[in-house]
Amino acid sequence: MPDITTHDETTTVTGERADLLDTLAQHRTMLRYTTRDLTDEQAGLRTTESALCLGGIIKHVTSVERVWAAFIVDGLAALGDVTDMTDEDWAERAEEFRMLPGETLAGVLDRYAEVARATDALMRGLPDLDVSHPLPEAPWFEAGGRWTARRTLLHIIGETAQHAGHADIIRESLDGALSMG
Repeated sequence: MPDITTHDETTTVTGERADLLDTLAQHRTMLRYTTRDLTDEQAGLRTTESALCLGGIIKHVTSVERVWAAFIVDGLAALGDVTDMTDEDWAERAEEFRMLPGETLAGVLDRYAEVARATDALMRGLPDLDVSHPLPEAPWFEAGGRWTARRTLLHIIGETAQHAGHADIIRESLDGALSMG
């Protein structure tokens, strides 16, 4: 395991690390912005053929970021055995994409902010973006592949950007509000 010293948001980073964290922050902001002025009920509505809702997208992105940030530190142990998931595991994962009874938009956004702070602190304190771990054996990963901390952070950025786009479409379908237009 790499020697990691985490730093708070006041720690200054420069260069590539600053660029990566700034890019992630921009995509997070756009994703959160899609939920402005919504009620908990609106955050849980499906507005397209997709099963996605705004609250569910944020829950999913939170989970993805948390797991992949843990991968940077713990490697495969953070991912579990993705090739041996049961129907129950898949059903539990599907719950990430919905607002469940008792969940609030404020709570979902607070959890996302917590995970974001933790990821940012990890990336500020990571001594080397080249630290890497093997990827699990799965058809969607290159056989024998490894991801560096840099590549993993790029994956988090890509997931966040992609889902911010989905969220923009859902929000526009909900009430005509545009987030990115």
